[in-house]
Amino acid sequence: MGVSGCGKSSVGQALAAMFDADFVEGDALHPPASIAKMARGEPLDDEDRQPWLQTICQTISDTRATGRGVVVSCSALRRVYRDQLRMAGPLHILFLNGSRAVLAERMRQRAGHFMPFTLLDSQLATLEVPTGENDVVTLDIDRPLVDVIARAGEAICRVGGPV
Repeated sequence: MGVSGCGKSSVGQALAAMFDADFVEGDALHPPASIAKMARGEPLDDEDRQPWLQTICQTISDTRATGRGVVVSCSALRRVYRDQLRMAGPLHILFLNGSRAVLAERMRQRAGHFMPFTLLDSQLATLEVPTGENDVVTLDIDRPLVDVIARAGEAICRVGGPV
């Protein structure tokens, strides 16, 4: 979890490969209207996020029903969103936390993503840092991606692997 540009997709794909789990790109599950809204530079609100979160929960449940582990990239910016995801079953959440400067640089460098740099401050304002949430491990992303992935893998091993 984390704001746009923190590396959710890159870290998630690497973890899925590392643990032979399925990877689900949360951004791909947004309804078209939400993608269009974000592409216009308009932040999503709680109402916009509900169908998306429901789809993610269903995807987690469906994947687990096959007996496979699943890694999902999802911003899950607010605790209420994380609590909704937890209803799909036990989760291990990695919070990819970084400075605004690092996030901004990453967003400026990426091409082809619907989320414009202009929404970074909105995401940071919406973010409720998961302090005190027992199933969340915070990882500092202000380091090379290979180090973040290694630390993420170590964190998942400590909690028993992907669920």
